[in-house]
Amino acid sequence: MAKKRQFLFTKSFFFIFFIMSCIFLLSITSLASNNINPPDQETLQKILTDFEDYAEQARQDWGVPGMAISIVQGDEMIYAKGFGVKKVGENDPVDEKTIFQIGSTSKAFTAALVAMMVDEGKLHWKDKVIDYLPDFRMYDPWVTREFLINDAMAQHSGMPGYAGDFLSFIGYGREHIINSIRYIQPISSFRCEFAYMNNLFLVAASLVEKVSGKTWEENLQERILDPLGMNDTTCIQDGFTQAPNVAYLHQNLKGQAKVLPMDWQYIDWVYTYSPAGGINSNVIDMAKWMVLQLNEGVYEGKQLVSKENIQYMHSPKTISDGNNFYDFAWITTKYEPYPLIWHNGGTSGIKSVIQIIPEAKLGIVVLTNMSDTSLPEALGKQFVDLYFGNPSKDWSAESLKAYKETLSQEAKIPDIPKEKPLPLEFYIGEYANPVYGEVVVSIEGDNLVFTLGPKQIKVVLQPWNRDTFTSSLTDYLDEAGFVHFQVDPLGKAYKMTVDMLNDGNIGCFDRIVDE
Repeated sequence: MAKKRQFLFTKSFFFIFFIMSCIFLLSITSLASNNINPPDQETLQKILTDFEDYAEQARQDWGVPGMAISIVQGDEMIYAKGFGVKKVGENDPVDEKTIFQIGSTSKAFTAALVAMMVDEGKLHWKDKVIDYLPDFRMYDPWVTREFLINDAMAQHSGMPGYAGDFLSFIGYGREHIINSIRYIQPISSFRCEFAYMNNLFLVAASLVEKVSGKTWEENLQERILDPLGMNDTTCIQDGFTQAPNVAYLHQNLKGQAKVLPMDWQYIDWVYTYSPAGGINSNVIDMAKWMVLQLNEGVYEGKQLVSKENIQYMHSPKTISDGNNFYDFAWITTKYEPYPLIWHNGGTSGIKSVIQIIPEAKLGIVVLTNMSDTSLPEALGKQFVDLYFGNPSKDWSAESLKAYKETLSQEAKIPDIPKEKPLPLEFYIGEYANPVYGEVVVSIEGDNLVFTLGPKQIKVVLQPWNRDTFTSSLTDYLDEAGFVHFQVDPLGKAYKMTVDMLNDGNIGCFDRIVDE
């Protein structure tokens, strides 16, 4: 009976989703049928001038050290400019050739590579992942068996968002991250709710490698970067840290930009995740990428991706909310006069956005060198409003106000009556976890410490309330959440739960019992 109910629920869900998708696509068709002419040259120049002034003021308002913007109309780049500086406190200006990390806007490159494999008949969107990658496992065996190539990029896996991402920070590679997926417990039904994942794009990259016989990096270079002439674009750490014209990473510390050095010990994490977020590029090269997307997979007369698959990647797959739908590495947002097809990206020190409107053959890329800012998305919408003459709205000011309100409402560690911990000796020892491996908890001064991962990242635990400790990570997080010990009747800890690692219940470490 339970299986029958599950089948009926699944069938009903897909029927409802199908109807909603049809309604949405009909609304897109209706909007697209309106014959909206692009602005004439004189008007366009006025729009670009006004937008440039707005963008620079908004950058200063947000405290972003530097950014670059390019705009494409049809198959031509009509605007490219740098703003601000590459590194806070210095005067070296950003220009249109300055290299930035582009974050999760990299995902669309991986989706395009999968689409090319589909075009060539090497795999199909509705093939099962396990038929190509026999060792692939989700937490639920049924989901493992039913998991399609479609599902790897549609953000509806059922896992909690971003689960397992920290593995790359502490030195684990792609194979280990993919293997860890089997331990991540779902928080929603498969294909039921939107939840943003990075690890599944490593699975998509592995599929490309499996059927092509080449690495993801080789495929990216040969199939996309070379044909598009994206000569300054790379996907490796040295391509960023050794670039002569590069925008430094900056953390956003409550509106203040803090530069991260090129030898920062965590800078490599994003390149482990290159298929999900590790491409380095500039706005000149990204304009070429937009031209490919806007012209239905054609660049300079050559069809690199089929029209059908470009449209398929740009079409809604998973409902995020009433106005937003996740596609394949793109997001569709209802807007006037046409839907926006876009994606943003963020790493430890950048924020980016790429936004296209296929019906108008219009696109914009905004790359910034500070994390945790909504400036790129605000500028994308501001430009569209100016271009189409939409009612005036200050998107940057609204986003900045919301950001400041969020800062003022940040949860603080509650001030409650606390108990002293047991003698620290009761907590020390060896603990094991199937995802994060073995750790040794030891005493250092008045605190407990242990190290994580191949990079042996040091975690410091400060007593807070009896068996609960606050944690911090060297040179990264001063407040990394709580660590909880469970203690047996004799007062000896037998389990340790690290909140920072516990999305999907993969942050529990069991004491290794002495033989």
